[in-house]
This record gives sequence, C-alpha cells and structure tokens, in this order.
Amino acid sequence: MNSPRDGWLSGLLALLSGALMVPSFAPFHLYPLAVLSLLGFYRALRGRTGADAFRLGWLFGVALFGVGVSWVRISLNEFGNMPALIANLLMLLFVAAMALYYGLCAWLIRLLEQWLANRAAPVWAGPLLVFPALWVLVEWLRGWLFTGFPWLLAGNGQLDGPLAGLAPVLGVHGLSLAVAVSAGLLWGLLHWSGQPRRRAAAGLALLWLFAAMLGLLQWTRPAPAAEQRSLQVSLIQGNVDQAVKWDADGLMPTLDIYLTLTRAHLDSDLIVWPETAIPEFFHRVEEPLLTSLGETARAAGAEVVIGLPVMIPDGRYYNALVSLGSAEDQYFKRHLVPFGEFLPFKRQLRPLIDWFEVPMSDFSRGRAERPLLRVGDWPAGASICYEAVFPEEVREALPEAAFLINVSNDAWFGDSLAPHQHLQFARLRALETGRWLVRATNTGISAIIDPHGRVQARLPLFERAALTGTLEARAGATPFVRFGSRPILAGAGLMLLAALLLGARGRSEHAGGEPGQAG
Repeated sequence: MNSPRDGWLSGLLALLSGALMVPSFAPFHLYPLAVLSLLGFYRALRGRTGADAFRLGWLFGVALFGVGVSWVRISLNEFGNMPALIANLLMLLFVAAMALYYGLCAWLIRLLEQWLANRAAPVWAGPLLVFPALWVLVEWLRGWLFTGFPWLLAGNGQLDGPLAGLAPVLGVHGLSLAVAVSAGLLWGLLHWSGQPRRRAAAGLALLWLFAAMLGLLQWTRPAPAAEQRSLQVSLIQGNVDQAVKWDADGLMPTLDIYLTLTRAHLDSDLIVWPETAIPEFFHRVEEPLLTSLGETARAAGAEVVIGLPVMIPDGRYYNALVSLGSAEDQYFKRHLVPFGEFLPFKRQLRPLIDWFEVPMSDFSRGRAERPLLRVGDWPAGASICYEAVFPEEVREALPEAAFLINVSNDAWFGDSLAPHQHLQFARLRALETGRWLVRATNTGISAIIDPHGRVQARLPLFERAALTGTLEARAGATPFVRFGSRPILAGAGLMLLAALLLGARGRSEHAGGEPGQAG
C-alpha cells in the first residue's frame, strides 16, 4: 500500500517532470531534457493504478502546458481586451483540459502494465513497448481531436539533437517515439542489472547513433537545371503593433511601411509579406494598390506574396495568401484557430466570446485539396500561422512544391516563448519535407530555413526590417512525405500487440517485481 507521503512525492515528481519538458523546446534547445522528463513521468506512475495514475498524468500535463503555453493569456488579455482575471481563468481552463490527454495516457499505461504483471510478462514490456506506444498514440490523438493542438509534442524539441535524423523518415511522431523509447531504455539502465542493463545501454547508444547517421543522408535534390534553382528572397517584417494594427487610421501607415521596404528589395526574385500584413479586404485594395504593385513586380522580374483577408461575393471571408507578379494565385487558410479565427458552438458561446474583441474572428475555412500556391514558375507549399504546426497538412503540398512559404502574425503572443516555439516547429516541417522554408512574420521571428531545418538567416523579435537571402528550389520526396505518420502509428500499434501477446503467452524473462522495475 502506498503511503500519503509517497502519493505527495509522486505528485511533485509528476509536476517537475512536466515542467522539465519545456526547456527541451526553443528558445532553450536542451533536447536531452525531454528524455529525462519522460523518465520522471514513468517513475511517478510506478505502483499507481486507476484514478491515482490518471491524477499523476494530469499533473504532468498541467505543468507541461502551464509553463509551456502560458502565453495564451497574452492573446486574451493584452490583445483581446479581455479582463485579466477572465483571461487567466480561461488560460488555466485550457491548460487543465489539455492535461487530460496525459491523464488518459498514464491511466492506460498502468492498466496494461498491471495486466502484464498479472501474467508475468517480461520486465521490459512495460517501459519499452507499452509506455512508448501509448505516449505516441496519445500525442497523435491530441494532434487532431477537436481540431487538434499538436504543440509541445515530445519530438518537437529534438530538432538540434542526434534524433533529428529520424524526422525526414518518420516525422515528429517518430521523434516522440524515439524520445519515449530512450526514456524506457534509460529506465532499464538505472533499474535492471546484469545482461538486461547492458542491453539497455547498448540499445540506447545504437538508437541515437543510428538516428545521427540517418541525418547525414540527402533525401531530396535540387530541382532540374531547366528551372531557376537559386532564388533571392526578401522577407518583410513590418513590426506593426498589434494594438493598432486593425485601427482604421493605421491602414495607410501600415501600407507605407510594407511598400517602402518592398521597393528597396525589388531586385529579389521573391518578396514575402506576413499574415494579414494588409489589414483590409482584398477587393478594397486591389485597384488602388495591388494591381499597380503587381505591375511593378512584373517589370522588376519579382514575385510578391502578401497576406491579407479575402472576401467572396456571398459574404464569406478567408485568411489568405495572394501572389502577384508573373502569375497570380490565392491560397485560403484551411486549418483555423478555434475562438481566434472561428467560433465553435457559435450560438451557445456568443455572449462569452463578445468579451474577446478579436478582429475578423469569423473566417471561413479554405477548401483546397492541397496547400499549394503558384509563385511565378514555382509551386510553393503554403501555410498560414498555426498550420505550420500540423505536419500531415504541410506534407500535402509535396512533392510538387519546390519550397515552402509560411507566414504568421506572432504579435498575438508578445515577448513570450511562443514565437520561438513556433519557429522551431516550422523548422521541423522543413526537415521533414526536405525543402527550403521561408517564414515571414509581422513582429518576428522571420527566417530563411534550409532543408535540414537549419536557420540560415533570421530577424529578431520587434525589429522592422527586410531579411534577404537565397533559397534553392528542390525536388524529390522524403520517406515522411511519401508515407506520412502511418508507419509510426502502425509501429506503435504493433508494439502494443506485441505486449499483449507477451502477456497472453505468460512468458517472463525476470522473476518477481512488476514491469519496469528491477527483476
């Protein structure tokens, strides 16, 4: 029987482990902490069952999201004009709700491990099969249920470590599985003895070495020589204050900022403005501004991509990217932010959301089958803000896309962790797809990212400037582009099946103890 003191210590360990995950992400990049975080999570669950296990998992999630996404309050309070008390309460409610995923994960882990223990399954079945598989499957569930929130997945923080070599093959969920398996192997290294301990050490070393070697491979290639492969690109970071961005009096000064910076860089092949850089509908600025800008770009041999809202004749409007120059095209954002860009359960929640004064918060969802935007002679993979967090949606532009364009307005998050985290997730999309990615944001961090996920040039937060560099049009497809997350999800399912078969056959490699503890 567990004592109250043991329960208190397990709860504290769960909280500390959840908070420990956050420094593995940007801007800290302490990627080994993700493994230690999951090791602590797994240790906190030892000997716990049922509601107790669920509580510990929920506490882990509360710490992870409470530290990692506390910037939600900034959007609600400072820019949504919501009273501070209400904004903080809603942020806490969001954190508590997201933490339920980890409560579910913990409950399932202990349920299956107890079943395995009753059947004297091998000591390694829990930490090396059940735990990693369920961790990945619950993260995957979090990435799509209720429109999804795949922020702070365990694999996101591995971009600058040896495990990153797995990203072009298995995607972010493959990185998460590698982190969870590493935690399980580290558990065995610390708690087993003799040959099992040596095997755990060898497995951990081989996993990280294999991933690092994969990182040396080139999965894509330069586009055919008949196409222009090297492009000069300029990203315009207007640094327009979110508090005045949508004021009627702010339109002309905003346009002046972007036009002045653009005219100074018409020698570039591609010029990209951020999300909703023009805070006005397309049809209201088309004739006085966009038509002449397109003509100027064509005369200079440049292509210009601009973020702005587009309204269609039936009154629906979209968060859009518009390309001007030798070719004209539009992309409408397909994955909208709940409560920020559209209102779920509109009739029931309207009185509450009236407090949250978000301009143009009733966007319609784009219906394009694939997120492609024609930019001159090149098809580009397009994503707007939040869409860059969804790997399966970004990969839908491949292999046709020669490069990726992501635009965002991270001014909503102020000077917080969010802009750094968002850039990191965009970098991971470049690595998964083997494409250059250019990212233009209103207040930063704008960046030019190579196919290995490395930032080649960047602008810091809250600086008004243009970032100029080069990118290379590329062709080909990584294994992740070809198969997506299906292999890793199937692998997680097979790991669970293997654990169930081990339990059903009643095999045991170690006498005594419960799964994951020293035999």
